[in-house]
Amino acid sequence: MVAPPRHVTAGAFQLPVTVLNCWPSATYPDQFADCSTTTIHAALVVALPDRLPPDRDGPGHLIKARYTPLQATVLGADEQGSPHHEILRDADDLDGIPVVVADLHSALPAVLAGYRGDGGFAAHRAVYVMLDGAALPAWFSRTSAALRDAGWLAATVTVGQAFGGDLEAVTLHSGLLAARHVLGADLVVVSQGPGNLGTGTRWGFSGVAAGEAVNAAAVLGGRPVASLRISDADPRERHRGISHHSLTSYGRVALARADIVLPVLPGEFGERIAAAATPLAARHNLVMVTVDGLADALRACPVPLSTMGRGLDEDPAYFLAAAAAGRHAAALAGGRAAGQ
Repeated sequence: MVAPPRHVTAGAFQLPVTVLNCWPSATYPDQFADCSTTTIHAALVVALPDRLPPDRDGPGHLIKARYTPLQATVLGADEQGSPHHEILRDADDLDGIPVVVADLHSALPAVLAGYRGDGGFAAHRAVYVMLDGAALPAWFSRTSAALRDAGWLAATVTVGQAFGGDLEAVTLHSGLLAARHVLGADLVVVSQGPGNLGTGTRWGFSGVAAGEAVNAAAVLGGRPVASLRISDADPRERHRGISHHSLTSYGRVALARADIVLPVLPGEFGERIAAAATPLAARHNLVMVTVDGLADALRACPVPLSTMGRGLDEDPAYFLAAAAAGRHAAALAGGRAAGQ
């Protein structure tokens, strides 16, 4: 039995598929279109069978999304044919810049709002390093594109299997070094791209990479700043208060010491957060950061704020926690600049 036709939202990327104005007979997989547990609801256009894109003829030997029909060949900042290869060949230090690590992509604009909110850092260069635990194409993020247009974000570096950034890198380590030494970053924000994979188990979630990002930032001489995933509105108990994602990533996976930012929140919920974070002090520095003025900074954000379908008014604790991490990073960057 043939299913009746229906209208769905669909997207197509310039690489590795062609730009589409209309697609009367497009080929696309829509096995996720009715999956209520996904954070992204869209069909993805693969190709027009009668209008295939031309063969690629550009530079680069890095293969992303490797050994899939849609693998992408890109020019890596760290490969031999790159104009940045000589800079990165022996690069080994981030010069002490703050590296804010977050579980979810939705934390990115909030971190930047907190970083900029106290003023004096507009001239600093913030770079987003996108991990490959969620969406692989950077183009899927309207957030990072809009932040770039607004002047809040200097560039995006896609690492691992992720692709489509202003720079490409093989690993998180080389991506961090490219952010600093090629792009001149004063702040780096690391998270997965749009989307998130979780299973309701202790270890089965894509955000576990946040702990590894702490290790990478530390081993390269950066200043890791851990943004906690906090919520007072998530209907799932495992994500209420401090999410089990943060407790596992920072409490078990992150072996290097980081600054764990605790937003100073009022009332019983604030006390709950502080108590839940106490075990993290055995391995990390717990840094209390006030949230005064951060709500206004968040409302001035040039992109919509949304996490799991909840905005700032529905889940203020989530965004305040990320903004507090950005505020602490600004303090570290200011101290670093004063010491130069």
